[in-house]
Amino acid sequence: MMLRYGLGLMAAIALMPAAVLAQGTGSEGYFTLFNNTTNNVVVSFYTNDGSGWSQNWLTTDALVPGASATAEFYADTGACDQAFLVGWLGQDGSEVLDEPIAIDICAASNVYLDDNEIFYD
Repeated sequence: MMLRYGLGLMAAIALMPAAVLAQGTGSEGYFTLFNNTTNNVVVSFYTNDGSGWSQNWLTTDALVPGASATAEFYADTGACDQAFLVGWLGQDGSEVLDEPIAIDICAASNVYLDDNEIFYD
């Protein structure tokens, strides 16, 4: 799955197998998001550079356990320090928001969503 992000809005998504996803960093304009949970489905994720929350980067497809997605920025400039917020599929089909985490998106190559933590490298 590839996510394109520019000027605060999600632009497009296309499915891609995890094997063809290139490792990059936010400073290169993209990073990879991994759902490493055992049973939790990601239905949304948002970023906030201090000017407010973005729209949901996942506009059509959920990220099932074991899946990954590449997020790509198209804005020429932006803050490296971001808040990152994940929405999970609730038992009743609703979106359940996790606690936001601080992330240096320019340093992130990979963002890992595990059962009890979210981290990046």
